[in-house]
Amino acid sequence: MKKRVLLGDDHVLMLEGLSRLLADEFEIVGTAANGRALVEEALRLVPDVVVVDIGMPELNGIEATRRLSHALPSVKIVIVTQQLDPAYLRAAFNAGASAYVSKQSASTELILAIRMALNHQFYATPHAGGDVADHTRFHSHVNPSELFGGSLTPRQREVLQLVAEGKTSKEISAVLGISPKTVEYHRNCLMDQLGVRSTAELTRYAVSRGIVAA
Repeated sequence: MKKRVLLGDDHVLMLEGLSRLLADEFEIVGTAANGRALVEEALRLVPDVVVVDIGMPELNGIEATRRLSHALPSVKIVIVTQQLDPAYLRAAFNAGASAYVSKQSASTELILAIRMALNHQFYATPHAGGDVADHTRFHSHVNPSELFGGSLTPRQREVLQLVAEGKTSKEISAVLGISPKTVEYHRNCLMDQLGVRSTAELTRYAVSRGIVAA
C-alpha cells in the first residue's frame, strides 16, 4: 500500500505541483492552506507523512511541527521551504521535523527526503550548507534560540502570529475560541514581556523571528 501524505502550503499552485510530484509513489490524503487547518487535518487523518511550508498563515510551519510531533509522534514531518538559513533548519529539527527540503529543488529532493523520513532517517537540503547530523555547527547570522518565539508560551505565539497578520481582537478570539478580553490580555502581556509599545512593533518582532513571513 502507498504511504499516506498530507500537504500544507498556502499557495494553490505549489500544492498542485507537490501533489503531481508525489502522486505516483504516495497517496495524497488531503491538503491545507494554513497551519491550523493542517494540524486539524493531520489529527483527523493520521497520515504517514506531513509535508509543510514554514511560512503558513494562522500557524507557521514550525509551530505546526511542534504540535504534530507531540500529538502524533509516529507521523513524519517534512519541511519544504524557500528559507535556507541554517538557523531555520535547526529550528525545524528541534521542533520535530525529519527532513528539510529546498522549494527550489523540491522536484529532485522531496521524494528522497520522504523515503528517508519513512525509514527513520533525517534529510537536510544541501542548499542549507551542511550535514544534518552536524547541523548544530552550521554558521548563521541568526540565533536559533531567538527564532519562532522560543521564549514565549504556545498561546502567546498563537496570538502574536495572528496579531502580526493584521487580525483584530474579535477575529483572533474567533480563531482561538477565547474571548476578546483574553486576547487583549495576551497582547498586553506580549508587549510588556517583549518591551514594545505598539502593534507595529509586535509585527516587526514576529517577522524578525520568523513567526510570520516578511
